[in-house]
Amino acid sequence: MSAVLAIDAGQTGIKVRHLVDGTSEEWAAPGIRTDLPLLPQLVDVLALAGARGVRAEAVGVGVSGLTDRDADAGALLDAARALGARSVTLAHDSVTAYLGALGDERGVVTAAGTGVVTLAVGARDVARVDGWGNLMGDAGSGYWIGREALEAVMREVDGRGPATALTDAVRADFDDLESAYIELQAAPDRVQRIAAYARAVTALAADDRVAAAIVHRAARELALSAVTGLRRVGEDLAAAPEVRAVGGVFRSAHVAAGFEAAVRQVFPGAAIRVGTSDPLDGAARLLEVTEASALSRRLLRAGESRAA
Repeated sequence: MSAVLAIDAGQTGIKVRHLVDGTSEEWAAPGIRTDLPLLPQLVDVLALAGARGVRAEAVGVGVSGLTDRDADAGALLDAARALGARSVTLAHDSVTAYLGALGDERGVVTAAGTGVVTLAVGARDVARVDGWGNLMGDAGSGYWIGREALEAVMREVDGRGPATALTDAVRADFDDLESAYIELQAAPDRVQRIAAYARAVTALAADDRVAAAIVHRAARELALSAVTGLRRVGEDLAAAPEVRAVGGVFRSAHVAAGFEAAVRQVFPGAAIRVGTSDPLDGAARLLEVTEASALSRRLLRAGESRAA
């Protein structure tokens, strides 16, 4: 195909790539709101692409928070026809993260940014682990780390917990720490604001024992998800299961090292790579997944089939 539009719609930001005959153009937009209907937001992304003069025969979309309510590739195709599209492939962003890191091979990918989701693929089965949002899951994510930091700060303020350098980092953003929870609860971007404190935690982990403990727990939670996924799809029987860790949280050397160490406690021979992924590559690769792949059952397609 000569023209493809690939969309990676995450909570932190939306990335778009337009590929035409081997050349590409990329741009970004504000993140997806998973507490609001997703389809209208994705339609808006397509409309903005149209306003840029984009033409595309096929569209691949990976989106955070995809549920049955918004799982309508046909509705997206209706909107994408204005770009000249003849097909749309829609998937949860765990699938595009997986494809971006491992392609259509067997193994497990843990993608940790503002949120976190793990996807494992075996010969016949696919298993998703976590990715249940900040209210019910996302253990080890940027949000999870940030919230742990805020709780640790308030424990120090109350006298319930040890002193931590995280308190000064948070105090720099609030005139009154005792009112911080009110401001955050009312903020429409509270998830991103809380997740942003993950940077302070990882930066202080070498010198602050509270921050170090948070990073240690995060790494173990992320490793637990990866190990669980491998077991669920039968890849725990592989001599060297493929493990990928991608996303902004793994930019921390402390998180990456802790994750690898925890996975190797269970699978000493695992082939682990950190940070080797581009979700936009995964969104484009959605169009190449064949019906023979276990991943094909996780895709929603509308229009002309592009995979044999």
